[in-house]
Amino acid sequence: QVQVVESGGGLVQTGGSLRLSCAASRSLFAIYAIGWYRQAPGKQRELVARISSGETMNYADSVKGRFAISKDNAKNTVYLQMNSLKPEDTGVYYCKVEASERDYWGQGTQVTVSS
Repeated sequence: QVQVVESGGGLVQTGGSLRLSCAASRSLFAIYAIGWYRQAPGKQRELVARISSGETMNYADSVKGRFAISKDNAKNTVYLQMNSLKPEDTGVYYCKVEASERDYWGQGTQVTVSS
């Protein structure tokens, strides 16, 4: 069984930073692409950042220059470093593993940015 677990969310003030972690139950991140998504209340889920198996990174325009995605294959962990946080970054952040047979989603971690 594949399990994906996010952690690191919390409440921060505008301009603060958080580091989210996405841990998998086995060595998947060296093989598959990983994406961070977020969903704010009343809005659809959107892609925030993605890292491919070849470690090509992509970011939503709204987070470019502020967020950074990285991974540690040995630890089966993907990170999302979030700096200069804004209230609009508030939402539930999800990690998705793009496996061959299906996508695997974590249950999400809440990020709240107060003004």
